[in-house]
Amino acid sequence: MNIAIIPARGGSKRIPRKNIKEFHGKPMIAYSIGAALNSGCFDKVIVSTDDKEIAEVAIQYGAEVPFMRPANIADDYATTLDVIKHAVEFTDSQNWDVKNVCCIYATAPFLTPEFIQKGLSELTSVDIDYAFSATSFPFPIQRALKLNHEQCVEMFQPEYLNTRSQDLEEAYHDAGQFYWGTVEAFLEKKAIFGSNSKAILLPRKRVQDIDTPEDWDLAEALYRVIEC
Repeated sequence: MNIAIIPARGGSKRIPRKNIKEFHGKPMIAYSIGAALNSGCFDKVIVSTDDKEIAEVAIQYGAEVPFMRPANIADDYATTLDVIKHAVEFTDSQNWDVKNVCCIYATAPFLTPEFIQKGLSELTSVDIDYAFSATSFPFPIQRALKLNHEQCVEMFQPEYLNTRSQDLEEAYHDAGQFYWGTVEAFLEKKAIFGSNSKAILLPRKRVQDIDTPEDWDLAEALYRVIEC
């Protein structure tokens, strides 16, 4: 059995009610639920939440909410691995024969079913713990700048000052959309960004953090361009 777990707590502060705030005509979480269901990868799509209204919206859009998340893993300090481990332990208590789990963030409106499918294929074709979404940095990280105590500019890696951009190694970052993993990896809370993980590369145009009101506005504008 493969299951999707969508963490969606009710206490978002920077964007109140972010997980069910309307985004292009639907609650934000509906996009993640839809991508999971349409991927055909899952026997169950579960939302882990501490919030009754989020639970109702999740069920409305086709997910299951078989438990309510306890308060001790619903605050600002709970990690994603804490939440997924709790959900996996619940499935074990129900005697579900779960092999692979995909954590899908509730704020991933650009996620498409084919990338979820690709992640599962990668996870099950080689001996790894995780396969997660990633994308490339748009600018060489070796040329990054910082401001010193006098607010003057310094390079993080001055040895690359005169290196051509095309000669620098490309760098990647977590896209913050999905994390496939084996049950064992999640139960042991193994590090996701480790040597036994694979990155599923997404085009940059399909990646946008949504943590602040400015992020939200950018995501709405980007969605309008590529989806509408």
